[in-house]
Amino acid sequence: MDNGPEFIAKITQQWSEMHQIKFQYTQPGKPTQNAFIERFNGSYRRGVLDKYIFEDINQVREQTMIWLEDYNNIRPHKSLGNMAPVPYAKFNSFEGTL
Repeated sequence: MDNGPEFIAKITQQWSEMHQIKFQYTQPGKPTQNAFIERFNGSYRRGVLDKYIFEDINQVREQTMIWLEDYNNIRPHKSLGNMAPVPYAKFNSFEGTL
């Protein structure tokens, strides 16, 4: 868990403890411990937040849903053999093959 300037990590830690989830902070100066989230956040920032000027939160939500649809279902990801995550998961699923 990143303990950034928002100080929401304390609330998240309390929630985690209530639900018996082990809570761990990312060590300062170790962004690679959070590499997948950092990569996603960068993609989201470039694909939505830096791309548009929003007038209200509903516009942010609408563009986010459009971006997520593309990111998860259409856009190829090199790490997944140039497949989008949802088709990749379906292709590699063992459900229904037994």
